[in-house]
Amino acid sequence: MRLSLPPLPIDDALPALQAALVAGPYAVLVAPPGAGKTTRVPLALLTAPWLGDKRIIMLEPRRLAARAAAGQMARLLGEEVGQTIGYRVRMDTRVSARTRVEIVTEGVFTRMLLDDPELIGTAAVLFDEFHERSLDGDLGLALTLDAAALRPDLRVLVMSATIDGARVARLLNNAPVIESLGRAFPVETIHREPDPLQRLEDQVTAAILAALREHDGSALVFLPGQGEITRVAERLTGRVPANTDIAPLYGQLTPAEQDRAIRPAEPGRRKIVLATAIAETSLTIDGVRIVIDSGFRRIPVYEPGTGLTTLDTRRVSRAGADQRRGRAGRTAPGICIRLWNEGQTAALAPFDTPEILAADLANLVLDLANWGVSDPAKLPFLDPPPAPAWAEATALLQRLDALDASGHLTPEGKALARLPLHPRLAHMVVAAAAEDDALTAAQLAMLIGERGLGGDGTDLAHRLERFRRDSGKRAADAKSLAQRWARAAGGNNDNPQSPGHHLARAFPDRIAQAAGPRGRFRLANGRQASLETTDALAGQPFLVVTDITGAAATGRIRAAAALDRAELETLFAHRITSTTTLTYDPASASVRARRSRQLDALKLADEPVPVDDPEAAARLLAQAAARRGLDGLPWSRDQAAWRARASFLHATLGEDWPDLSAQALAPRVDEWLAPALFGLNKLSEINGENLRSALDLLLPYARRQAIEALLPSHFTAPTGNAVPIDYAVEGGPAIEIRVQELFGLTRHPSIANGRIRLLLVLLSPAHRPIQTTRDLPGFWSGSWADVVKDLKGRYPRHPWPDDPAKARPTARAKPRGT
Repeated sequence: MRLSLPPLPIDDALPALQAALVAGPYAVLVAPPGAGKTTRVPLALLTAPWLGDKRIIMLEPRRLAARAAAGQMARLLGEEVGQTIGYRVRMDTRVSARTRVEIVTEGVFTRMLLDDPELIGTAAVLFDEFHERSLDGDLGLALTLDAAALRPDLRVLVMSATIDGARVARLLNNAPVIESLGRAFPVETIHREPDPLQRLEDQVTAAILAALREHDGSALVFLPGQGEITRVAERLTGRVPANTDIAPLYGQLTPAEQDRAIRPAEPGRRKIVLATAIAETSLTIDGVRIVIDSGFRRIPVYEPGTGLTTLDTRRVSRAGADQRRGRAGRTAPGICIRLWNEGQTAALAPFDTPEILAADLANLVLDLANWGVSDPAKLPFLDPPPAPAWAEATALLQRLDALDASGHLTPEGKALARLPLHPRLAHMVVAAAAEDDALTAAQLAMLIGERGLGGDGTDLAHRLERFRRDSGKRAADAKSLAQRWARAAGGNNDNPQSPGHHLARAFPDRIAQAAGPRGRFRLANGRQASLETTDALAGQPFLVVTDITGAAATGRIRAAAALDRAELETLFAHRITSTTTLTYDPASASVRARRSRQLDALKLADEPVPVDDPEAAARLLAQAAARRGLDGLPWSRDQAAWRARASFLHATLGEDWPDLSAQALAPRVDEWLAPALFGLNKLSEINGENLRSALDLLLPYARRQAIEALLPSHFTAPTGNAVPIDYAVEGGPAIEIRVQELFGLTRHPSIANGRIRLLLVLLSPAHRPIQTTRDLPGFWSGSWADVVKDLKGRYPRHPWPDDPAKARPTARAKPRGT
């Protein structure tokens, strides 16, 4: 095939590239933006001797780029798309028996590989714009290299403008690296100092208006997302010259709308294309001489902790900025206006973070399991999947019954793998098929995967209704694809369920419960999120959230569906836990019970119930008593004495004896007090009988007998009276006794086999203390003489001998008249 094509910078590198692929199966091509690699390389390889009657597959990261590349190559050949050049993208395929070059999106290629691991009929796979490092691109390359073990004749070419060619070459068995130098046309770069007090949309609008006045040609403006594009378009309306068209360009537009944006401006007119990063690569928009770069892009960021992928606005990388700059020099000299100062360029990240390092890996894990690989280290990845994200994805697939405990595909997993959907959505469709409502689930999966279908409202139920009524081509193609998914799942469509019913199966961790003010919700994964209070869904008790943006504490719900309480109870009956919690209520000094029913972080019920766990209640009551102070319990005098005697022995004779002081007993109430409180719920119900049982645990009978032998409870006075011994008094053990009852005693009273002297608190006949001593004989022979003088005067009717050691003890006064 001989072609007469306009010259492009890539032309000089084509001979070396063709020679490299004749000499070996692998090659890397590095060519700057605007060199023409996307359209020139596949056409140049059509004459390769190794091609034979096979086809070439070229991967593009986006549908827009795939369709545009196929259209441009077909025009160069003077043909229609679908003849020599065709494409396969989601919801749209244009190939025929004549097709030799198929442009496919990376996700479609993965499905092709899984269906045909040997790539029968394919001679070469070209990975275009590999620098974008999408997850599907990395997976596609790893699987292709693995498949090449069965196909040593399969050519693999990795192409990019801004990539570490040497690193990729090492992955491809040290493949040759061919470089194409030079740009199609020079591009001047101008930096504009950003105004931190001005909104981004206002700065971009001002830059556009100034550029239109100062420079010729159409403009391509890079903005983070659809919202910024809409706001800039609103600001430009009525302020641009009459011959200037405003053309938005983002992924949610229909193919026809995207094609209108990249089509050359009509003769005599200019165009302002307001685009997301979708226009960074593989696109040539004729007439664009001006690029205005906001410096930002919106990327999906996966949070393993919540299982959510959210959109985050971040600075463009240096490689991305270079790609954008190159759009201005495709067809003529151009200018690139960057809305940041020149010094900030050096601070930009060299490359964008590969998606495999920051993405939800559920699809990757399922695809590899379908490939027969449960360990990613067995495949040649440029960057291996991070272990935490891999583990999270594996856990999700096991919850969906797609993988067994060893990570291998289950029959359920095989059913999920047959559908080109995220495993969550595939699980939803397969489960719906078992309920004879596969089509509803498949249509919901389509709405989630294709933004803009059915509108952009929050309520997915309303979007589903609008989608079903939509008669446009994009909607018709989407409905047709959804029907194919439903048929593949094997279900009928005669038992319709609510959208929330199906979505809850796909996103059980994102079931949300109203929490607090209107519009505030708590998700089953513990995250908080909210809706505008004016949103119709804001008043629903339960939602299933499919899309959320923002930080964990300030997440905004972008898409959801109402979930009926009865549906929730039915779907997750096996996961709802019922827990009865006992707590001590200080106000009533009692144990209270509440029963809660929960689905993960969602509280479905919380109500008071009778206490049905007497052991747990007894422990709580015992702990409350300890906090209040154990000495405040209604101990009898005898029980208090036993505690004091045991504690005294502990303090004087050592650890062999128990310490029954309140301080020592408090940490152990679960052991000794709680068993005695079985069946009680209030502190006021504790009585002496309960404490007797508790004391029996602390001091068994044998222990009490030993204590009684060493520390009697009473002292027998010479008069025969039994006087209680106080073991708890400071300085004790002590007895309080009238001094006359000790007359005739020549030895000081003691206990513990004579080892411990009692502290004697000697009382007058009126029971008032007159002396404290631990040496009674010394008192008789010493200070008694002084004390007795006072006693004789105050108590003349009582006997007061001069030598009490020889007197008879008495508890009585002298008879009257003596």
